[in-house]
Amino acid sequence: MRFEDVKTIAVLGSGTMGHGIAQRYAMGGYQVKVYDVMEAALQNAEKLIRQNLEVFVEEGWFEAAEIEPTMARISYTTDLAEAVKGAQYVQETVPERPEIKKSVYEQLDAVLPEDTIIVSNASALNPFELVPERRLPNFSTAHWYAPPHIVPLVEVAKGEQTKDEVVETVMAVLKKCGKAPVRMEKYVKGYIINRLQILLNTEVYYLLENGICTPEMLDMAVKASFMPRGCVLGLVQRMDFTGLDITCNNLINKSYEIPEVPERPSVIFDLFEKGDLGVKTGKGFFDYTGRDKAEVLKLRDQRLIQVFKATEHLIDQQV
Repeated sequence: MRFEDVKTIAVLGSGTMGHGIAQRYAMGGYQVKVYDVMEAALQNAEKLIRQNLEVFVEEGWFEAAEIEPTMARISYTTDLAEAVKGAQYVQETVPERPEIKKSVYEQLDAVLPEDTIIVSNASALNPFELVPERRLPNFSTAHWYAPPHIVPLVEVAKGEQTKDEVVETVMAVLKKCGKAPVRMEKYVKGYIINRLQILLNTEVYYLLENGICTPEMLDMAVKASFMPRGCVLGLVQRMDFTGLDITCNNLINKSYEIPEVPERPSVIFDLFEKGDLGVKTGKGFFDYTGRDKAEVLKLRDQRLIQVFKATEHLIDQQV
C-alpha cells in the first residue's frame, strides 16, 4: 500500500489513547472511522475530540474554521466490520490484553484485503506474536504517547517480515498528521522511550523511598535541567558536548551504580493500595482534591501545547 493510496483510516478503540489518535488522523485530512464495543465510549470520544480541538484553537495551534470539517471526517460505530470497510490503513488501540488483541486481529484477517496496512499501539505486549502470519508483511507498530493528540512522537517498529514500503507509508501518514515518527529497525519490548522511562522510574522510587527529596522538588529539578536541555541536545548528542572521555571515565570509575529497589516500592504501592491513583481519583503523589478533572486535563494540555509550540522546530535538528 502506497502513501497516496491511503484515504480512509479505521481506529479500533476510542478510550484513553484512541480518541486522540483518531483526532490526529482526521486533522491530517483522512476520513476516520472509530470503533468501540460501547456506544457510550464513542459518545465520550466525540465529546473529548471537540474539546481538544477547542483547546487547540485557544492556544493558536488550530484554526476555528477547521473544527467542523475535522469533526465531519470522523464517524463512529460499534460494528467492527463496518469500521474497517473501505479502510486502507487500520490503527489498533484496543485494551492491552493478548486475548483481546488476538481476537481483533483474527476478525480483521477475515474481512480485510491482503494489502491493508495494520498498525498496533500495543505497549507492553509484542503484537507481532499475536497477528496472523500472513498479515505480517503489511503490519508494523505505530506506538503513540499520551496525550496522543499533543505529544509528537510515534514509534514505528519494523517486524522481521514487514515490507519497507509499508514502514515508509506509515511514516508518511504520520508526518502528514503532524507527528514526529521514529523508525525502529526491529521491535524491542518497551520501544525506546518506555525503556528509558522505566530506568528513570527506578531512580524516582529510590530517591522518594529514601526521603532524599520530595516529589515537588524532584519534578522541579527535572524541569529545570535535562528535560528542556534535551529539546536541544537529546540524550546522545549531549555526550558529545560533555566529552566522551568524561563519559567513559565515569563508566571506568564506576561512579554510578543502579540502586536496588524493592519489587513493590512502598512509596508508590502504598498510594495504589489506598486507591490514590492520580488524576483519575483526585489524588496520587500530588493532591487534585476539589479540582474538576476536565479542567486539570485542559491545563495540562495547554501547557504541553505551549512547550511543543516553542520546541517543535528543534525536534529533528542537531546542533
